[in-house]
Amino acid sequence: MSGHSKWSTIKRKKGAKDAARGRIFTRLIREISIAAREGGGDPAGNPRLRTAVEAAKSANMPNDNIDRAIKKGTGELAGETIEEVLYEGYGPMGVAVMAETVTDNRNRTASEIRHIFTKHGGNLGTVGSVVWMFDPKGVISVDRARIDEDTLLEAALEAGAGDVEGDGEEQFRVLTAPGDLHTVFGALEAKGIPVGEASLERIPKTTKALDEQEAERFLKFYEILEEQPDVQRVFANFEIPDEILEQLSR
Repeated sequence: MSGHSKWSTIKRKKGAKDAARGRIFTRLIREISIAAREGGGDPAGNPRLRTAVEAAKSANMPNDNIDRAIKKGTGELAGETIEEVLYEGYGPMGVAVMAETVTDNRNRTASEIRHIFTKHGGNLGTVGSVVWMFDPKGVISVDRARIDEDTLLEAALEAGAGDVEGDGEEQFRVLTAPGDLHTVFGALEAKGIPVGEASLERIPKTTKALDEQEAERFLKFYEILEEQPDVQRVFANFEIPDEILEQLSR
């Protein structure tokens, strides 16, 4: 599992900063609106919207908020004009980084993202500069305490998944092709598998190992980038030993 995934798991266990600050709702609302605009307002026929709605419900977002976000996306309600922009580059220590953003002002967002990269010794790259270093995957989390790995692996492969990997002590991660995410999710659910979140992620093909000093510097940059208001998600190909990650998360 990549450093990105491990770090995300540790942050979930300690309580998400975004949730404490209320920013997670803003991100989810924008994702729902974008998904509805691109694929229509019916979650049953729009896998991306279905994923966004499931994430919103997992975050205890009220149904009224979800409905309004969908209607803004489909044009039934007036709302801000937003677009998706993917930024690519290299962070401290040459770690490959991608930031998925949703913005109503592309120039402002580009300027702020570039400033964060430059300030921390990185470089914002051009389109295509690092995206080739990542594989897009569907990821389904499964409660590790409620199923053994062999049973899950057999069910996942029968459902069309590509692999199952561990995610710390609490979760398994079922990996799928992006287009198979919801088919596999539905098949596992039908089998009574305790499925959790489903999401589309970018998984690094190779990783860059960081020692404790490098990890501390890089994670400071990583968290500041995540906290930029227009950033939805950040992916990076860093690898940090578990004991260092745990120590830095305290």
